[in-house]
Amino acid sequence: MQTLNDLFLIVAVFLRGIMTSLGFPHLLSDAVMGLISFVAVAALLMVNIILILWVDRRAASFFQERLGPNRVGPFGLLQSVNDAVKLIGKESILPRAADRRVYKLAPLLVFTVAMMLYGLLSYGRGMSPVNLNAGLLFFVALSSTSTIAILMAGWGSNNKYSLLGGMRTVAQVISYEIPLAFSMLGVVMLSGSMNLRQISAAQHGLWFVFLQPIAFFVFMVSALAELTRSPFDMTEAEQEIVAGYHTEYSGMRFALFFMAEYANLFSVAALGATLFLGGWEGPILPGYLWFIGKTWAMVLLILWLRWTFPRARVDTMMKFSWKFLIPLSILNILLTGVGIKIYQYITR
Repeated sequence: MQTLNDLFLIVAVFLRGIMTSLGFPHLLSDAVMGLISFVAVAALLMVNIILILWVDRRAASFFQERLGPNRVGPFGLLQSVNDAVKLIGKESILPRAADRRVYKLAPLLVFTVAMMLYGLLSYGRGMSPVNLNAGLLFFVALSSTSTIAILMAGWGSNNKYSLLGGMRTVAQVISYEIPLAFSMLGVVMLSGSMNLRQISAAQHGLWFVFLQPIAFFVFMVSALAELTRSPFDMTEAEQEIVAGYHTEYSGMRFALFFMAEYANLFSVAALGATLFLGGWEGPILPGYLWFIGKTWAMVLLILWLRWTFPRARVDTMMKFSWKFLIPLSILNILLTGVGIKIYQYITR
């Protein structure tokens, strides 16, 4: 079982051994291993996008009592591939009055940020493409930069509906980033680290979701708002602003926004699984299987919430953050600090 648990580490050591025996310089070996990690992360990203899109459609059809995609491939599994081929073949139209550089750069930035987040996750014991001591802080900081790219898309399109969607994104993400960050502080206080590997290891025997139920609730609500998923999808509310910030995008430029949305869904679900469900910690099965299973449980929970609740009003959504979630998250930090001090006093 230990061999299965360390399977990918053993493969990495084996590949490094081959390169050393062939006389590769240490710098070149690191570059090759970095390239292999990049290809693995990119492959995981694309597979997850296809699977989550299919599950999202099937979940929607289940909740709405209809069939959903079932024509292309077994159970409609190849529908996402079919959509990808369709988008590749579509003409990418550039609006005449658009700011060409900003318009073209925005979708690339959004997808690049989504891909970089996958490199920060801890997929198993010792299985982090990039292991940072402040990995959690860097994850939050990096994910927030996609807001700038979305605002660029709205501004560069020179369309009032696109600009409205971009401005809504800025207001929404800034409002919900505060309780999202505060919800993570309780986990940091309990684990004593912002390293995602160490946070997972600190939950050996007891997941933080049982010690931080308030933080988990705040995290889930804030994560939905950060992902601009229903009931917080005000940035692209079809009934109000056509399609929001990507109204003027078509072809592969639109596809990059579309793929980034589902890629971010998996990365945020993986972060939630790491912070509250123990990440790769678990008995019997290899750590990476526990990580994938917990992450997909979080994905299904987010999709369930999406197809259950109606869209919130803009003013209601903003008030909910500033008047309820932020005070609640601050209260959770206070309770966590008091609980830690009581525990230290009892066990000293």
